Amino acid sequence: MSLTPPPAPGPQSNVPAWPPVSPPRRGVGAGLIVAFAVALLVGLLVLGYLAVSLGLSVVATGTLLALVPLAIVLLAVRWVDRWEPEPRWALWFAFLWGAAVSVAIALIVDLGVQLFTALSNPAGAPTDEVMQAVVQAPIVEEVAKGFGVLLIYLFSRSHFDGPVDGLVYAATVAAGFAFTENILYFGVALVEGGAGELGMTFIVRGIFSPFAHVLFTACTGVAIGIGARRGAGAAILGWFLAGLVPAILLHAFWNGSLAFADAFLLYFTVQVPIFIGAIVVTVLLRREEQRVTRTRLAEYAAAGWFSPDEVAGLSTASGRRAALAWARAQQPPRTEAVRRFIADATRLAFTRNALVTGRADVRRLDDERVLLDAVARDRRAIAG
Repeated sequence: MSLTPPPAPGPQSNVPAWPPVSPPRRGVGAGLIVAFAVALLVGLLVLGYLAVSLGLSVVATGTLLALVPLAIVLLAVRWVDRWEPEPRWALWFAFLWGAAVSVAIALIVDLGVQLFTALSNPAGAPTDEVMQAVVQAPIVEEVAKGFGVLLIYLFSRSHFDGPVDGLVYAATVAAGFAFTENILYFGVALVEGGAGELGMTFIVRGIFSPFAHVLFTACTGVAIGIGARRGAGAAILGWFLAGLVPAILLHAFWNGSLAFADAFLLYFTVQVPIFIGAIVVTVLLRREEQRVTRTRLAEYAAAGWFSPDEVAGLSTASGRRAALAWARAQQPPRTEAVRRFIADATRLAFTRNALVTGRADVRRLDDERVLLDAVARDRRAIAG
């Protein structure tokens, strides 16, 4: 039986039982600010490296083409993140980490391996490209990307409630990495093979496999999210390593298959089944989010903070759509007030879930009080 006390009684008039307090402390931590600045600086260095290596016109062409798979992935991430959206700054950091820092780590390691190979093989033995693709790339790239997700958890735990959050952050990091990597691959294809080679590379990477990196890194993100939901603390490193193993293996299997099998055959026999499996897992995780929302808001409803109809509407996608449709039809429209009400109520449900499951600190208690006040203000704004 949980030792967490039930929610404080809610006034039936829906007016908070205490004076308004400051907004929830959801700002960016100092550590993440430093990491953000470092990632931005590294991003400029990576951009300069690409411009010097390929030329500005080639980089510009590669960037335009790389925006296509990036848009596909980010639209999918937005769909996954709709129920309880993550803060924009955290998503921007995740993208920048993937597009800049993870790529820089991969490039530096690759350069180091090449220098070591050259020094240890004076005769100039050729580099084993298959070994690089199957062993080096999966290990280095997944560790680099996964560490970005781990940093978000370490610096901002209040935004890491479970596996869906881990999936969203991991997918955003992977989207950034794939974006920069695609610019490099498209640029090299254009320089070495012309438009024909560029077109084939774009079809393989931009159309047939835009979610490859997302699927790999998602393993790490979901594992960290599971650890976060269980209040892992220092044990989160174990969950991080547990997620890295399938991420690396899946990445190595994918790269190895590309080296030894036909890319189009691989797409239909491997990528499509994996992608379908990922969709099924994502849908199940989103349903779990809805269940948590319904269960925790019902506890507040029993204390007088919500009506049963509000709980039913807030915990289903159809109920939220109906509420937003009603808000748009009002004069004046009350869409923003309803959106705030949905967001604050959802955040409140997950804050309560952290309290009930024993993985909260004093900040969560403060946030619960503040969010109850916010819900009351939102309701007054909706009522006009």
